[in-house]
Amino acid sequence: MRRKEFEVMDQEETLQFLQEVSFGVLGSNGEDGWPQLTPLNFVYYEGCLYFHGSHAGQKMKNLKSDTRVTFSVAKEYAIIPSYWSDTKLACPATAFFKSVLIKGHAELVSDLQQKAAALSAFMQKLQSEGGYEQIDPLDTDYIPQLKATSVVRIVISEMSAKFKFGQNMQEDRLEQITAGLVERNLELDTETAALMKAYCPHHRKQS
Repeated sequence: MRRKEFEVMDQEETLQFLQEVSFGVLGSNGEDGWPQLTPLNFVYYEGCLYFHGSHAGQKMKNLKSDTRVTFSVAKEYAIIPSYWSDTKLACPATAFFKSVLIKGHAELVSDLQQKAAALSAFMQKLQSEGGYEQIDPLDTDYIPQLKATSVVRIVISEMSAKFKFGQNMQEDRLEQITAGLVERNLELDTETAALMKAYCPHHRKQS
């Protein structure tokens, strides 16, 4: 990563972010040579990423012909307007965000027990309140559903995380942005200000 100040070296922070976010973009190689991007839900489970879908479709064709994939996850926390620090130039406008980029190989999961485990992890992530019977590969109601669903495992070979919250900025500009976030008070502004304190070296020195 070129901007090392934004790189996250703590794997636990990266994995926590993957647990918090449910949507990402799969990159696969098309048979026609064009890369294909597919937005989809995912779960991180036992060291791998999993997603599910139909047995048919271009995505599955791509994975059968070339197992190499990329997967990206991102969450934008705040757009920082230029006028918070400069009333003339547009250049200071920026965004604060978290992102993760993964490279790996896709494997089709065929074992019903493994499918059930991965899909159970999905449900725990996306419907943690319950309201359904446990996915059991021996349950006659679940067996046809498990067989009809394609489950894909991404075995991770590389993973990098970039969390950008003003680590490259001077202390006075950070204070201007923090004040702007407090005054604006949008949904994620308070959380963004807290993340600035957690990641920016000037704030860490103060605490």
